[in-house]
Amino acid sequence: MATWIWIVIAAAAVVVLAALVVGWQRGREKRLAQRREKAQALRQEAQQRHRTAKERENMAQELKERATAERKEGDKVAAQAAKVDPDR
Repeated sequence: MATWIWIVIAAAAVVVLAALVVGWQRGREKRLAQRREKAQALRQEAQQRHRTAKERENMAQELKERATAERKEGDKVAAQAAKVDPDR
């Protein structure tokens, strides 16, 4: 074979290898970008769930305080009823 054919083959091999490396890097960057987007979406979902949970905790605390107040009021009314009841 002539020398120029070997040079063309070597140059073609270098071009193919360069194309493969560039393609691999672009694919890697694309996968990283997708992972970053997914991580961001998961972070947003986690923040939303945290806010919802905090709201529910606050609502539960408020309901607990209301129930405690109602129970105390019920105890007062029951005590008053016991004082008023002539059969006791």
